Amino acid sequence: MEGIKKLFQATDMTVGEPWKKIVAFTVPMLLGNIAQQLYNTVDSIVVGEYVGDLALSAVGSAGPILNLLLVLFIGISMGASIMVAQHFGAKQREELSHTIGNCIVLTGISVIIIMVVSVIAVRPLLELLDTPDSIIGWCESYLLIMFIGSVGSAYYNILSGILRGLGDAFSALVYLLVATVLNIGLDLLFVAGLGMGVSGVAWATIIAQAVSAVLCYRRLTKLTDIFDLKPQYMKLQKKYAVNIIKLGLPSGLTQAIFSMAMLVVQSLTNSFGEQFIAANVIIMRVDGFAMLPNFSFGTAMTTYTGQNVGAGSYERVKQGAKQGTLIALLTTTTITGLILIFGKQLMGVFTDTKELVELSRDMMGIIAIGYIAMAVTQSLSGVMRGAGDTLTPMWISLFTTVAVRVPVAYGIAHLTKTAELPNGRQECIFISLLCSWLLGAVVTTIFYLRGGWKKKAFGNMNAIEATSETAIEATQYEE
Repeated sequence: MEGIKKLFQATDMTVGEPWKKIVAFTVPMLLGNIAQQLYNTVDSIVVGEYVGDLALSAVGSAGPILNLLLVLFIGISMGASIMVAQHFGAKQREELSHTIGNCIVLTGISVIIIMVVSVIAVRPLLELLDTPDSIIGWCESYLLIMFIGSVGSAYYNILSGILRGLGDAFSALVYLLVATVLNIGLDLLFVAGLGMGVSGVAWATIIAQAVSAVLCYRRLTKLTDIFDLKPQYMKLQKKYAVNIIKLGLPSGLTQAIFSMAMLVVQSLTNSFGEQFIAANVIIMRVDGFAMLPNFSFGTAMTTYTGQNVGAGSYERVKQGAKQGTLIALLTTTTITGLILIFGKQLMGVFTDTKELVELSRDMMGIIAIGYIAMAVTQSLSGVMRGAGDTLTPMWISLFTTVAVRVPVAYGIAHLTKTAELPNGRQECIFISLLCSWLLGAVVTTIFYLRGGWKKKAFGNMNAIEATSETAIEATQYEE
């Protein structure tokens, strides 16, 4: 009983063997991310099985727009996680309480903005992307339901980010597993049982996400030994709100940049027809699972670094960065190998169409090696973000996505146009993605080794009013 209780406690990552702390934090978070990925995957499987390939294309085409309009939550979540980790590491109860309260209020404001903007922007965006007439109606209904019900998704992402900042990845995992099971059951009920189609999938998702958000909030209300969740802390204060936005905005902008690039590339993807759109959806679902170790280790490194920066343990940050990146590389290499070996079987889960399975497997083979490069990018970017340097990863993402991926995709498409292929070779979509991933790993490594993120860490310590002893340690480390 004592062992189970310990799993639900906040974890202090400023003590103990770094790699053990990182792995112990990453495993439940990885399982949680797998569960979260099941939302989209189950949606695709159920829609493809009970409605058809066109409906599968509709859900996939809606993805980039969904991501673009949810970047506010991603930014707040990242800023919250960094500040919570640093205040927790520095054992600053009052500042931690104000930070969490301000995160909750900022999320509510963001939800209102998203609801209003989505109603106005969804249809024009779909038309701008030349979404095929055969699926545009489904895309619109799916997106409107998802955005109007975004309060559950928003608060789950924010509150689980706070829990991770406290080192508690296990609670978020349990609550997400509950929501995932509920989502699968509702998918089958709404789509297979009631014939609600694409709209049924959207309703299932937002209900399940709302449940996970409520469970996360209940968990936070019980952590009274660490911080206070009282009305006086639920008031926006410039000091905390600005710091959350300042730290989170670059991450939100990074996701926005990525999503806008995806929208531009989605327009090119749409030009290759419904079958290629469906293949792209299948690949992105498998890609979601392949990327999970990278994202999980990246988030773990952010929390690990944030807590140790808060505690002034800078040598420990460097040690953890090396160990965490190596473990991420080994994990991702193994998963990439399995995807290459069992590619056809994975693609066959989503559709019985042989041509679609073959096309998806061929395209997946192009980008496979890129997952290993992303292990480096995500781990080292996590270290920089945890130290407070969220701008460097943003600029790297901007460069590799906008200056590399989009021009390479359209360039290859243009150069390979023939009478038989009026839009060029469809491989351009995935070759461009591979190029951006490989270059991103190289550039991220260079900036990490240059060490500019360390200076951000020192500035961050001043921002959270570190003790004079910690400030002296930071100065010695800088020298």
